[in-house]
Amino acid sequence: MSAAVVLFQMKYNPALYWFAVLTAVMTFLLIGLGGLVTSHEAGMSVPDWPTSYGYTMFALPIRFWTGGAFFEHTHRLLASGVGFLTTILAVWLWLRDPRKWMGWLGVTAFLGVAAQGILGGLRVTLKMASLGIFHGAVAQSFLILICAIALFTSKWWLHAASLPQISVPCGLRSHVLYVTILIFVQLLIGATMRHQHAGLSIPDFPLAYGKLWPDTSPEAIASYNEHRVEINNENPITAFQVILQMVHRIVALLIFLGVAAAAGLAVKKLGNRDGLTKFAWFWVGLLAVQVGLGIATVETNKAADIATLHVMAGALSLLTGALWWFVAARRTALTEIAVTGQNRLDEVRLGAMRTT
Repeated sequence: MSAAVVLFQMKYNPALYWFAVLTAVMTFLLIGLGGLVTSHEAGMSVPDWPTSYGYTMFALPIRFWTGGAFFEHTHRLLASGVGFLTTILAVWLWLRDPRKWMGWLGVTAFLGVAAQGILGGLRVTLKMASLGIFHGAVAQSFLILICAIALFTSKWWLHAASLPQISVPCGLRSHVLYVTILIFVQLLIGATMRHQHAGLSIPDFPLAYGKLWPDTSPEAIASYNEHRVEINNENPITAFQVILQMVHRIVALLIFLGVAAAAGLAVKKLGNRDGLTKFAWFWVGLLAVQVGLGIATVETNKAADIATLHVMAGALSLLTGALWWFVAARRTALTEIAVTGQNRLDEVRLGAMRTT
């Protein structure tokens, strides 16, 4: 049976779809809670794993739920919940979704959440802060995967073949894909900065230590660190950290310009009323909020709640670009199938006319 036949015979399963949405929402909240753990420097507040202070994770006495341990242990419990939901989702897809590739996508999600849990555990047992960077990268990728599963089980995705579709030009799709990849790189840069646990390497904005590009000589770095210790009693920074912060700012500008260009191209190629055009303008607004949160992070000296919102908005920005691209690819593929089918039908009709 061809994939097209399976598609047309499939029925929308609202229970499966909403369960996938629930898993995606919980995953997004888990990223936010993970951001709070890092913002509060609470990653090692519970020093053992998979136990918590020697207790089974789910039976930790309430007296331990204080300070940083509250954030870290709550993060572990929510992560366990997401793992449980993902396991159910993977089994459900394998047993009930006739598309074999969806079953394997569920298996991939299960393996992803298992790998994410192991990475989080190793971060504690090995006491390696650098593992937090990979932990964050897997979290962002996993969120995209779960949201993609939700999209692929949605009514729109399953019924799109029976609806008229407008193709999205290759240039526009490629542009959005490249910007989305750049956002992922930006999130990795941000994760690297956050997991160095040195506070803000540049305390002012829009300038950097009063300049467009800060002095990173050994003498300047020593001066910065002397001021940081006197004012905030923070860990010393390095020239690399200062340069990385500047790269983060430059990439943020490039991303905002790239998303704004995507919205402009969508208006030109698809029109103002197209759903993807409206989604692109939402993306622009989201990036504006993200930039504002980034500035607020600097102005508040990396306040935990602001920094965490910055992380969550970054994840949502990445997700928006990924979902935009998936929908655009779907619409384009269906349009090409419709055109190919119509051409074949025309050839059959022409051949029949010639034989008569």
